[in-house]
Amino acid sequence: MKIAFLADPLDHFKIYKDTTYAMMAEAAGRGHEIHAFEQRHMALEGGRVTAHAARIHMTGDSADWYRADAPATVGLDAFDAVLVRKDPPFNMEYIYLTYLLEVAEGQGARVFNRPEAIRSHNEKLAIAGFPQFTAPTLVTSDGARLRAFHEAHRDVILKPLDGMGGAGIFRVREDGLNLGSIIETLTGNGAHTIMAQRFIPDIAKGDKRILLIGGEVVPYSLARIPQGGEVRGNLAAGGLGVAQPLSARDREIGETLAPLLLRRGLLLVGLDAIGDYLTEVNVTSPTCFQEIAQQTGFNVAGMFIDAVERQCG
Repeated sequence: MKIAFLADPLDHFKIYKDTTYAMMAEAAGRGHEIHAFEQRHMALEGGRVTAHAARIHMTGDSADWYRADAPATVGLDAFDAVLVRKDPPFNMEYIYLTYLLEVAEGQGARVFNRPEAIRSHNEKLAIAGFPQFTAPTLVTSDGARLRAFHEAHRDVILKPLDGMGGAGIFRVREDGLNLGSIIETLTGNGAHTIMAQRFIPDIAKGDKRILLIGGEVVPYSLARIPQGGEVRGNLAAGGLGVAQPLSARDREIGETLAPLLLRRGLLLVGLDAIGDYLTEVNVTSPTCFQEIAQQTGFNVAGMFIDAVERQCG
């Protein structure tokens, strides 16, 4: 197979933990032909979606891990699979990317996750479709509603709808310290919609990443445990990642969502759960493959490439 990775610059990868690297290494190890390009390398010209894509050769040297051939301009339909691994922010540029990828699908390209599905599943708001698994949640730009939510629940988390890695997340406790300032900052004085959720004390045990691949659930989660007084467990915010078997509730959530989300065009999903509650549905570039594999021996990248091969077989 010829597999193209639509990713951020390869030179920025931290290969000891990067999930896209793990995917590439697994695919190359099976003899698949690996290519890579960035969003800026794409174009719609003459009615056809193309990219300046370079073939990638894995070297096995952790200090200098790949060699790239000279890029060539090819239609995305020339690949057996195009894997979308571009990180947020999910801004208008990302939306334009999904539009181009949809055109490419119409020309025969097979894109995972499907661009329409990425666009339709905001990683914060998608939990609204599964209220049986969520803590009390409010989505609004109205400061009065946000204050009333805090008054009702006394200890809340407020966060933007377009962040990643824990950026812009605030906890406001019973004393309401800085609540007004936080609301004004996050909403831009009412111009931006944000999310408020009742604080879940089980965050002390970790913000769990549950991976769904090809409609099935990876049997281990990665609990990202806050460190040093932080409220955020995200690895990007300094959280400690601890792999662990799924709890009964984790498995219930995963097995309920996995087949549904696959039917919607989402081959790979990273659910976030705190305690018994679903908090996010990550669809752009879910991570944690390597941390789980290193701590448990379970080959997550192998499960993913198996799923890609099934989809393209």
